[in-house]
Amino acid sequence: MQIPITGSMLYSYALCPHRVTLDLFGDPAKRDPVSPFVELLWERGNLYEREVVEGLEVPFLNLRGVEPAEERESRTRAALDSGTDLIYGGRLSAGDLLGEPDLLRRRGDLYLPGDIKSGSGLEGAGEEREGKPKKHYANQLALYLDILKTLGRAVGGETFVIDIRGEEVPYDLALSRGPKSPPMWSEYREVLASVRAISRKEKTTTPALCAACKLCHWRSYCFARIKAADDLTLIPELGRSRRDKLARRLPTVRALAEAAPGKLTAGKKSLVAGIGAATILKFRERARLLKTPGARPYFTEEVSFPPAGRELFYDVETDPMRDVCYLHGFVVREGGGERFFGFFADDPTPESERRAFRQAWELIASGFTALYVYSSYEKTTLKKLAARHPDVAGVEEVEELFLRDGVMDLYGDLVRSKMEWPTHDLSIKTLAKFLGFQWRDTDPSGASSIQWYHQWTEERDPALKTRILEYNEDDCVAMRVLLDGVRGLPVRGAD
Repeated sequence: MQIPITGSMLYSYALCPHRVTLDLFGDPAKRDPVSPFVELLWERGNLYEREVVEGLEVPFLNLRGVEPAEERESRTRAALDSGTDLIYGGRLSAGDLLGEPDLLRRRGDLYLPGDIKSGSGLEGAGEEREGKPKKHYANQLALYLDILKTLGRAVGGETFVIDIRGEEVPYDLALSRGPKSPPMWSEYREVLASVRAISRKEKTTTPALCAACKLCHWRSYCFARIKAADDLTLIPELGRSRRDKLARRLPTVRALAEAAPGKLTAGKKSLVAGIGAATILKFRERARLLKTPGARPYFTEEVSFPPAGRELFYDVETDPMRDVCYLHGFVVREGGGERFFGFFADDPTPESERRAFRQAWELIASGFTALYVYSSYEKTTLKKLAARHPDVAGVEEVEELFLRDGVMDLYGDLVRSKMEWPTHDLSIKTLAKFLGFQWRDTDPSGASSIQWYHQWTEERDPALKTRILEYNEDDCVAMRVLLDGVRGLPVRGAD
């Protein structure tokens, strides 16, 4: 029986090709429960879709919820034939392709497919960048367009997304996502071919450790297989693509750890196509650390730390679905003691966000000898807040803050650039746990914090607010644990 290719399959492929295989052929009993955060994403996505549809200012045919599915498809085709101006919740198929576009908008005798997304329509957008279409959005839209093309109902390569800001973002699939990318239509055809081959069992996939694993319903099952296979993606930052190139020569972490340098490089030239000599030697060293019992982290060069005195360890919590920063957390250490300050936005409103931002900025402005963050996210968030609330602080003031002496990004300035660790990733949670620190919560993650915040805004349960604050405090303390834990570590090069 032919398996239909759907938009959700293309979306899953963008996250992890092996997820497509498991969703089709894996044992459902081995799946993890869906995380509360993922359920929240579904709930918020459905809610936002309803809000957009209720705000449409033109008449439309509502087919959402029509059952059975065959009836919905029949009515969608009839609406296309009759020239209905706007169709919501339709269903279309052609061959092995099955699509459920949120919107189908008539232009002349043809139609443009569109989706309603509870996220930004573009990725990488910033003050100096316009952003580019998201590949997983483009692939889903291309599927709908492909079906319409087959039915003789498509307008060129034109599609669109209505994003979380209510803005309509055009996706012309005949164009490229970037200067080095092929046209989005070509990217889609490549992905479609792979997904089709997986569905027909003509293509084999293997699990790989990646960022998408954290929220995947196959995470426990896959991680057990990755560990048992001693897969190369257990090495921090190596990834699926490099794994596939390197595994032809050295298929496991153990094999890479034990490989003589001459098997990997010849002078300054790499012997593995697509991976530079310095990079492959870095991964070999990480493999050796992972395979050395009792291995400890070390510096690869000398590091100067900011002076002690008044140290601030700073961490923010944001809700991307509401585009709000709801917590600024600080652990302040001075005089041999430390204290936590949590500036909380009780409501997901501009006024509440501004109040918390002002409190945080006032604490920063009160002075410090050292300010620590983990990654560039705090700087990015503060710049966004400054643009929204210039009465609190200007964007230039934020820029100047992060140029000051005593400000250190523990991830970018230290862990990633000047250290090696015997861990599978370089997240603050992994490194602090390696150093013996434990979070108080049983499910400590930024995703969980967002889910708790949504509960808080609906239920106003003080226990939820306490849980959010304690989680953030532990994140701040983890940075202090990391800082104290690496002081005095040796400086050495790879053997």
